Amino acid sequence: MSDIDISKITDCSLFQGLNEDEIKLLSTLFSEKKLASGKTVFVEQMPGESLYLIKSGRVKVSKLLAEGDERTLVTLKPKELFGVLAVLDGSPRSATARVEDDAVLLSIKKQDFEKFSEASPKIAYKVIRNIIRDFTARIRDNDEEYREMLMWSLNETS
Repeated sequence: MSDIDISKITDCSLFQGLNEDEIKLLSTLFSEKKLASGKTVFVEQMPGESLYLIKSGRVKVSKLLAEGDERTLVTLKPKELFGVLAVLDGSPRSATARVEDDAVLLSIKKQDFEKFSEASPKIAYKVIRNIIRDFTARIRDNDEEYREMLMWSLNETS
């Protein structure tokens, strides 16, 4: 892990409520990865070992359907997190993530965050709280989208 410049992304949800020193300490956990468009970050069902923060570029998150088709769930942009669930609960990846535009990703390995949590529990608490807020906002958005699709479907069949 090296000294990575995060000055352009400190206003992302992950750092909300953290002071400058806490952000600097957390940033020591990051590894930086540059990936070209089309590269796969991770595949559905593989073990989750890291969470990711997009520094630049875009990442498409998709799910493989029973028919073999792939459905895009969301396209993420800079300052957004992904790959969080598998790291927090130890489950396999629930979707596939591919780079859509050349991207720079910052990652935190699960075991590094666990050690950090033991050494700096107050900061870790704030980070986990931010992750949960981000995740619940996505659930609410998906819930609203599902409700709209359901209403459209009911209107079409009536």
